[in-house]
Amino acid sequence: MAETHDQSEYELPYACPIKQVDVTVSKTDDPNMPVVTFRMWVLGITSCVILSFVNQFMWYRNNPMLISSISAQIAVVPIGRLMAKTLSKRVFFQGSKWSFTLNPGPFNVKEHVLITIFANAGAGSVYATHILSAVKLYYKRSLPVLPAAIVMLTTQILGFGWAGLFRKFLVEPAEMWWPINLVQVSIFSALHEKEKRAKGGITRTQFFLIVLATAAAYAVLPSYLFALVSSISWVCFLGKKSVLINQLGSGQMGLGIGSIGIDWSAISNYLGSPLASPWFATANIAVGFVIVTYVIVPLSYWNDVYKAKTFPIYSQSLFRGNGAKYHVESITTPQFDFDKDAYAKNGPIYLSTVFAMAYGFGFASLSSTLVHVLIFNGRDIWQQMRGAFGRRKKMDIHAKLMSVYDQVPTWWFHVVLLASMALSIFACEYYKDSLQLPWWGVLFSCAIAFLFTLPVGVIQATTNQQPGLNVITEYIIGYIYPGRPVANMCFKVYGYISMNQALTLTGDFKLGHYMKIPPRSMFMAQLVGAFVSVTVYTATAWWMMSSIPHICDLSELPPNSPWTCRMDTTFYDASVIWGLIGPRRIFGDLGYYTKTNWFFLVGAVGPCLVWLARRTFPNQKWIGSINMPVIFGAIMIMPPASPVNFTSWIIVGFLSGFVMFRYRPRWWERYNYILSGGLDAGTAFMTILVFFSLQYVNNIGLDWWGNNMDDVNCSLAHCPTAKGVVVDGCPVY
Repeated sequence: MAETHDQSEYELPYACPIKQVDVTVSKTDDPNMPVVTFRMWVLGITSCVILSFVNQFMWYRNNPMLISSISAQIAVVPIGRLMAKTLSKRVFFQGSKWSFTLNPGPFNVKEHVLITIFANAGAGSVYATHILSAVKLYYKRSLPVLPAAIVMLTTQILGFGWAGLFRKFLVEPAEMWWPINLVQVSIFSALHEKEKRAKGGITRTQFFLIVLATAAAYAVLPSYLFALVSSISWVCFLGKKSVLINQLGSGQMGLGIGSIGIDWSAISNYLGSPLASPWFATANIAVGFVIVTYVIVPLSYWNDVYKAKTFPIYSQSLFRGNGAKYHVESITTPQFDFDKDAYAKNGPIYLSTVFAMAYGFGFASLSSTLVHVLIFNGRDIWQQMRGAFGRRKKMDIHAKLMSVYDQVPTWWFHVVLLASMALSIFACEYYKDSLQLPWWGVLFSCAIAFLFTLPVGVIQATTNQQPGLNVITEYIIGYIYPGRPVANMCFKVYGYISMNQALTLTGDFKLGHYMKIPPRSMFMAQLVGAFVSVTVYTATAWWMMSSIPHICDLSELPPNSPWTCRMDTTFYDASVIWGLIGPRRIFGDLGYYTKTNWFFLVGAVGPCLVWLARRTFPNQKWIGSINMPVIFGAIMIMPPASPVNFTSWIIVGFLSGFVMFRYRPRWWERYNYILSGGLDAGTAFMTILVFFSLQYVNNIGLDWWGNNMDDVNCSLAHCPTAKGVVVDGCPVY
């Protein structure tokens, strides 16, 4: 008989201090429940491999939809239960310490959690693949597979070291409660409750399969038969020869007024699933998008701020002062360094209005996040830190239940940390011509990650917000070590991504803490998942770059090609701005966009105004829902995102988070997240099936007006409107 512990065994001193956790997370545990099983290995590694391949495959597409682990979390339940019914229960090597069985009994929630941890490793993209894409596809330089793989692996594994160093502060204390994990806990609880199909109704599993099949069938339209549904820019048809109407109506190259995408990948690709966004967050993003896109951008463009009319209103490209696209190779030496003389001859780099505003509001979002957390959460964070870091740390019921398991020895994390740092330094020194980052750059980036992991982790663990430090890392190395684009990219992934990975792992540890998973089993699943995901991501990226002709090269790709690599283009542009040229020549005293630094001040002032408004009008409850970091950060991802992605996402988010949540709460609670997972899985499955069956070998396509995108239907949206600027296919004013 399994031994089960519950809260009744413990007294009130073990009460959970966080109400949301107290009412959501189970207070019982069965320490004898099988965890590391054959089913877990098979389904966990399979989920990790599939999600890693699918997400890297989708990454290069025009709508780079990322499949979350929720899809795998839901899909493995019927498979796990089928395996529990069909696999042999024979015990191998019975009577020895090596005894095991393929089927230890019913499929249980702890196995399910570890499978989801594997899936998380595949769902979280390996950010360092951007370096591989930027060097090989954009700079068109050689980057051997071995140093690329080492960078990808070490940036993921470094996070284990930081997570291990700070887990006692970010996982064990009850005050560090990681709000996002409560969604996962709720899904696990729902999937493992005993459910009987009501007469005339369907179970969650049946609903998931119906949604998956329907989404897969529909995905044939945007992926092959009728691509126009990804961006229906009907306003352009009112004046196809008018630059103004094209700029206003294009959902992919303009302001997207009236545009909509009836394509799940277009809806969820950049902002994530709108079904998982609470309404207050959706509303803040909508306000930020409308103010910036429909007020600030038009005013800036038509008042010719920063010579805006000389360039398209929306573009990811970098431009010269005459409106022509900047040829970055002309300012790059054969040694892959910055050529100052050539830059002086060609002139400074210019950005489109939307691109410049995205950087400005990115600065504002960073400063506003810090001020917002300080003003609105500072007291709570301080009290929770005192409870977490104090000498007399209180143990809640979950920590008490977890105390029966063997903890992960700290030296395991130290070994992983030192080994990954040593391997990183070796790679950067041995392949210095390819990676450009010296040994001190690796140590400096690690020092930044070490300094920021704990404070940023405290913010994320208590407020669910993570300040974006990628701009800070780019800024620092761009000033200290300018003219070397790969060094800038490597410094960013070692300094920022390793910290981000550490917090992802720490959040997973907290999920395991809530679900009562043995810590050593969690460590094993995370480490193996990291190795598997890096291997699959690297192999997939390398295969796609060598097998898809002209991938990411807009000048060579045929019209309506899906392989435009919007995410990688933005990453490449950032490497040019921050790495090759350096922030001093863009945003500093030698740059043209110096005034964008005022956005840091604007961002800091924004939360203060909200705080004053709340104090002045205490009865206006809606003021409390205003979140300035979210408003400022609304267009940080545009580009690569485009207006049609926002308009469609906001509509679906409103229908789910407001209409269904308010007027059909029981349906929302039962099916909302299941719907999201089914749409993800079905769309991805059919997109990949269409590619391999019709496009990979013979490239069988359909050439008709229904497959024309905005580059055909709104062909003048990319045109400048300044006098005398000559661009192919555009009128000259």
